[in-house]
Amino acid sequence: METTATILHADLDAFYASVEQLLDPSLRGKPIAVGGGVVLAASYEARAFGVRGGMPGRKARELCPQLIFVGGNFSHYQRLGDAAIKVLDDFTPVVERISIDEAFADVAGCTHLFGQPRDIATAIRHRVRAELGLPISIGVARTKHLAKIASQVAKPDGLVVVDPGTELDFLHDLPVSLMWGVGPATKSRLAEIGIQTIGELARTHSGALTRLLGPAAGEKLAALAWNRDPRKLETRRRAHSAGAQSALGQKPAVARVIVPTLLHLADRVASRLRAKARPGRTVTVRVRFADLSAVTRSITLDQPISATTMLAEIAGDLVRGVLADHPREKTISLLAISVSHLEESAELQLDLPLGLADEKRRPGSKKGLARFGADRAIDKIRERFGKQAVGYGTVALEAARSVPDEFRELAEKEL
Repeated sequence: METTATILHADLDAFYASVEQLLDPSLRGKPIAVGGGVVLAASYEARAFGVRGGMPGRKARELCPQLIFVGGNFSHYQRLGDAAIKVLDDFTPVVERISIDEAFADVAGCTHLFGQPRDIATAIRHRVRAELGLPISIGVARTKHLAKIASQVAKPDGLVVVDPGTELDFLHDLPVSLMWGVGPATKSRLAEIGIQTIGELARTHSGALTRLLGPAAGEKLAALAWNRDPRKLETRRRAHSAGAQSALGQKPAVARVIVPTLLHLADRVASRLRAKARPGRTVTVRVRFADLSAVTRSITLDQPISATTMLAEIAGDLVRGVLADHPREKTISLLAISVSHLEESAELQLDLPLGLADEKRRPGSKKGLARFGADRAIDKIRERFGKQAVGYGTVALEAARSVPDEFRELAEKEL
């Protein structure tokens, strides 16, 4: 681990809402939300009322009657997000972009040119504000995890530098919700055994964390609580998986909700796999219930897949298995699909026509090849006429309208 704090985590503040306020100055200082049926992003003025991303629009209006909903200027989001990352590139080539509006940068090799890490972070913030008109918060620390936490503490529009000698003092008083990997469900489970702060987590016996969260998550969080994070920045990594999710608000766990949602998610994932010729073997689904607890299920296939309907049907089986194991859960708030164990230009092994029950889910079968052919035909139509030109059924397209595809694409990493 480095002995000096040279890792920066830069995060544009309330990015989508800040862009809208930049484009329309009359919105500055007012509570705004990007979206409509679902809140895609909220300004800090709206967050003060409890409005959050992923929240149903109706609930957001109840919390903040004066809330202003705006559409999405997606081309501007991409342009300004790229421009902010370019500012980091001007200081160091060691930049790992993790989303449209945030990135890590290691400035260890450029301090002789631009000064100490604090000076570099200050210069980056000044340039982003002066050139783009946007606020950006930066955390500086020895590790990626601590730098990301520091940037969250710095918000809004601030800078926090964590010196090596003060790391644990800084870290242990903070809430566990700031840690990477601690969402609402994990936070709730930790609270059940009296863990509210990162320090309390650090002092908890590893066996208790393993029983509560499982061995992988328990060991990971225990290490991060002591700032043990050896990960280096990855500047040219390729994705090991492709995924998509849909926040549903509060919907009944019935087929008329689940089937079209999974088909739309499968369309988003599978089309990306086909575009990069990277089919995958492992399909994973995530189901989040009304109380924000979540369950995942996965299956690893004999052959990699990238066909939309094939992926949707396999995901449907997994979701039905989750619901069968949790019969008391009648409401779902989120569905997600991911495909991992991606392969490069996998050779397709043709199947003999044996009349197997799962033939239509086997990529090398006659029915499987027909499904893939239909997908490629749809891909070509979309390339020429746009994504809305053709789809996999009107119910799937209806399911997508609460969150525009342009917004979804901004959040989906390149393969």
